[in-house]
Amino acid sequence: METKFKIAVIAVIALFSAMCTPKPETSSNKSEVVAENFDWLLGNWKRTNEEKTKQTFEIWEKLNETQYSGLGFTMQDGDTISEEKIMLIKQNGSWDFIVKTLFDNQVTAFKLQAFNDSSFTCKNEMHDFPKLIKYWKEGKKLKAMVSGDTMEIPFEFEKTE
Repeated sequence: METKFKIAVIAVIALFSAMCTPKPETSSNKSEVVAENFDWLLGNWKRTNEEKTKQTFEIWEKLNETQYSGLGFTMQDGDTISEEKIMLIKQNGSWDFIVKTLFDNQVTAFKLQAFNDSSFTCKNEMHDFPKLIKYWKEGKKLKAMVSGDTMEIPFEFEKTE
């Protein structure tokens, strides 16, 4: 009788253990892990769909496995007319897209909502504009879209290196 009880306990433990063991990664989980590598952003980029009198650039570098740093700026007649510092940073297990403009003392954070190995979307519903920022790689081009309630601005970049 005691042996049957031991076998039953072992069976229950084995069943419970099997139910609590994490499932192996599926292909979608693997792409999410790969997507945490935003190296496809790296480099010097020039906007190709800018007004003729302006030139806009973005420069991205990887600081470490959890931080990417970007600088975006627009020039007109040799002067910098806008500039923003950008960070993609992983904090407390989630990624944030952080922007600080040249003329603003505060930073604005956008939470990463979706990503894969060649795109990401970030959102901040409390910000006036933009509320949504999306980046993606399309062939050799880097594309971005900033959008709000009624407006969206597309960006197309090509590598300058």
